[in-house]
Amino acid sequence: MHFLKELVETPELKEPFKNHLKIHRHFYRYSKGEFIGPAIKISQTSTKITLKGSHEYEDLIQEIVAHTITKPEFEIKGTLITGQDISEVIRDLGFEWDLKKSTGKTKNYKAKFQSKTNKESFIECIKTLRPHSYLLASFNVSPTCKVTTKKTVPQPSKKKVEDDEVNKRIQFCYGVIKNTESNLKTIIDLVIPDFISDLPEKWKKITLTNNYSIKDIILPEDVENWALKRIMAIRKGRMTRTIDVDGEIIEKQYNIVV
Repeated sequence: MHFLKELVETPELKEPFKNHLKIHRHFYRYSKGEFIGPAIKISQTSTKITLKGSHEYEDLIQEIVAHTITKPEFEIKGTLITGQDISEVIRDLGFEWDLKKSTGKTKNYKAKFQSKTNKESFIECIKTLRPHSYLLASFNVSPTCKVTTKKTVPQPSKKKVEDDEVNKRIQFCYGVIKNTESNLKTIIDLVIPDFISDLPEKWKKITLTNNYSIKDIILPEDVENWALKRIMAIRKGRMTRTIDVDGEIIEKQYNIVV
């Protein structure tokens, strides 16, 4: 499940670092203030549904499209970025990817990959890596079953919320699936479950933005290392989710503890 769907269901997490690291890790970088979060756009025609997402939505787009794959085997390629040596995890998933430690200031591990896989193995890979890694995968099974993801993670936006260039950010990951009633329901349930009752019967385009207002940061008292303190810190504030449905704006707010 995508971290924002989980956060909508439980906005105030208890012991986020200990119990909800999959969600908590997406908030490491935030101090106090107003911040632009991930965004995604859903477009539909009579034959296909197109998903365009910013960074932090690539895993959901990959998962949604992967569930529609019917071929027994297909090729994936891209980059894996993670904060820890997960070589054994990768091997257990059935992939021989060469994970290399970075030499720069930011300590992480990367692997460029190109592998044959199947639907079940790939979906398991997405779910397993989601809590601690960024899987920037691309694949092309057919014109109505494909995903293209950029190979490097973008720098966090320093723009003000009102200056957000949403259409530029959502070029990070692109996915296409057939337009069926079942596929459309799946997308709505996974991307905007809190807006289901607000949607008109017919629509063409929906853009969702998620923005954060961090009001308070609670640092752990029993940790000496400042970098670790910042990672373990609890952020309190507000998440604003806004959808643009063919020009009509609908907004929902959540008090969050992450």
